[in-house]
Amino acid sequence: MSNPSTSSISRTPVSPSTATNTNGSSSQLNPAQNRPGVVPTNNVSTANGVTVRARIDPTLTVNDVIKQLCVNLKIQGPPSDYALRDDNEVLVTNDNLRKMIKGNVHLHLVNAPAREGHDIAMKLTSRDDKILKTGLFSLRKYIHEREFAQEFISCNGVAELVAVIYTTHGNSLAYALLAMQNLMELDYGWSTLDDDFIFRIVKILSSPQSPINVCRPATAILKKLVEADPMSAPGPQASSSKSSPVPPPGSVYRYGFARVFEQMSREQTMLDTVVHRLGSADTAMVQHSMMLINSLLAHASENRWGQFIDELERLNVRKAVLRLMSNHTMEDLTSGILDFQANMLRVLYRKQSTPVEYGANIADLNFIWASSRLEEEVDQDNKPLKWRKLGFESEDIEQAFANVGVLGLQCLKRFVEHTHDPDFSKVVLEQLSRPAERRCPIAKASNEVVELLCQHWSIFAPGYCTSTSFQPLFLEYSKVHLLATQFFLRMWSESGSASGDFARVAALVRSQVKVSLEDEGQRPWHEVEQDFLECEYRAVRDRQMKELELEDDLLNKVPVRNLRAKIYKESYEFVRQQRLQCLLQGAWFVNAIPGTNPVPRDSVRRPTQPWRFMRLDSGLKYLHYVDNAMKFPVRNGLEDLPERIEIAAIGEIATGTGIAPPHVLRDHNDLPTSVLTPSPLSFSLISQHGASLADQIAPDESRWADWTDGLNMLRRDGGHVSSKETAGFVQALTEIGLKIKLLDLSGETIEIPSGLTAGPSPNDTNYYFSELLA
Repeated sequence: MSNPSTSSISRTPVSPSTATNTNGSSSQLNPAQNRPGVVPTNNVSTANGVTVRARIDPTLTVNDVIKQLCVNLKIQGPPSDYALRDDNEVLVTNDNLRKMIKGNVHLHLVNAPAREGHDIAMKLTSRDDKILKTGLFSLRKYIHEREFAQEFISCNGVAELVAVIYTTHGNSLAYALLAMQNLMELDYGWSTLDDDFIFRIVKILSSPQSPINVCRPATAILKKLVEADPMSAPGPQASSSKSSPVPPPGSVYRYGFARVFEQMSREQTMLDTVVHRLGSADTAMVQHSMMLINSLLAHASENRWGQFIDELERLNVRKAVLRLMSNHTMEDLTSGILDFQANMLRVLYRKQSTPVEYGANIADLNFIWASSRLEEEVDQDNKPLKWRKLGFESEDIEQAFANVGVLGLQCLKRFVEHTHDPDFSKVVLEQLSRPAERRCPIAKASNEVVELLCQHWSIFAPGYCTSTSFQPLFLEYSKVHLLATQFFLRMWSESGSASGDFARVAALVRSQVKVSLEDEGQRPWHEVEQDFLECEYRAVRDRQMKELELEDDLLNKVPVRNLRAKIYKESYEFVRQQRLQCLLQGAWFVNAIPGTNPVPRDSVRRPTQPWRFMRLDSGLKYLHYVDNAMKFPVRNGLEDLPERIEIAAIGEIATGTGIAPPHVLRDHNDLPTSVLTPSPLSFSLISQHGASLADQIAPDESRWADWTDGLNMLRRDGGHVSSKETAGFVQALTEIGLKIKLLDLSGETIEIPSGLTAGPSPNDTNYYFSELLA
């Protein structure tokens, strides 16, 4: 490194003939810059409008460069008060100085970040609207810089910013909210935000008069508060603890769903307005609203979960998302919609695994019984005869829903509500008018359909979703259940079934579900409805017989289905670890030209080099990368990768968003990409507030699948799978593992029962548990 005292920087004033711009900057390149052995020349401007050409030694540190500039330009004050920025106001650091010198970037000698942080904190106290707007406009850009942020926070800037959010409107409020949103990307400095502030944000969002540029950052702020719960705090203890840990003093991880939802509940129109904005013409607003809803779903607390889900059902949020599935044209929304599907899968799983309790679910049970218009009786053994009339196997209503939980109860209730021509009571009376052995057990059939649909949509466990495409019928789960249960009753009647034929009719329904729901993203609802309502028994039976020739009935046994669910989770975790290993190894990508219009982020400069190598660090916290004009052998570790992107800053992984830049040399294995349309191998890392952090094009489909799914799987809620390749791996591993597990059993032709019934309870404690083979 050169000695600062040497003449490592030489400067010459810009001559009048070259200073053609009104701000004093030069538009003429130094002819010497392209000659071998000559140090590149940069134009450097000062706050008073003076522009000079400076030949900067790239071996110097930024501090040394600033010291020499201050000496040569005779600038008063200590050099530590100053910093260098480029035309985009990106701060010059030791990491990017060499690149800026080499690129002849126009530099500006400005206030140091710490000094700027102090000045802007003071500007926020001004009553002059012009000074306030100028301060807010700069704040939203500089707050990402650590020195600036630390000084701004130490000068009570956060409290002043909160005061501005309480008192301003229009563009000033939009700037203030955007500044707060950017501040909250830091993991410190905003732990003083209280419930009144949260309610202020809720009020802003719930007002239909709030403009779009105000609602976008307000939505992002609320989302960040939802995710800032103690369980999300960095560190192994936070992630592994089952009980909510107490955040240490000063930690920003002290909010979470419970605190935010408490304030949302104070404003009745809040959630209504957010759901309504899913129909906005502004794509960014739709994206922000979808991200907030997904965040609330993923972080809902135990004590308020039911209330929140009931609110979403009341607002029919699924219908709003279904409209987005059919009408959206922006790829930016795809990831949010798939996230919503994954969250709804968790909702259904939780309902299925929540047991029915007579006291807690008395209202729904009473409604079902009242709708039957039956009278409670006693049987020949003088035992109550009530629920068995509706098709349950016993009067133990809690045990009757053991396999389907609250989901089964809600589906049966909807079946009762929406059964017409004839209504539910007539359907029940029709079955009771038949001989006992010919009656279709309606309630048992409803529960069986719930299990069949859960199996079809792989509702096995929370956090495991391998759907790579839109599933509109999945979001219409209860409507599909209604159709399939009606189909079950019709098949029972048309086939003249008896009590021993229940499994056979269930197999017919399973076959119909598989056929009718195939390629559901492409089939309109009326065709699905027609399949269930009009398909004849003989046609279903013939098709099912052909299917039986190709599959083993053993795979449909309940114990085997449970085993499949267990192996499915193991397979998903195995593929997840493989994807993460690919990220840890790293890969080269093409820097894409954004094909969509994400929200701009002022502190991010578009790469000037065509190639980028990215690698995940071993702590799974940062993506490190380097841009270059050509590929080169990258050493292990992070030494060759000076730049980085924080994983926590990535809100979603959007796919099909980038266009290949022209004149980029492609490997022979790379897939050709049109210069006019987004590449199918492109993906974008979208920040929490909708900005594009990176736009890349993978060299092949396997690399694209590794990285899009790997990055999604890094998220706390598991995200969703983007590629059919990953989904296929999970399914293939599941089927192989299942067949291996069954080899011993099927080789010995052991009979696996469809279900086990517990015997009567012992009369005393004089018993022991025998050892049963697994």
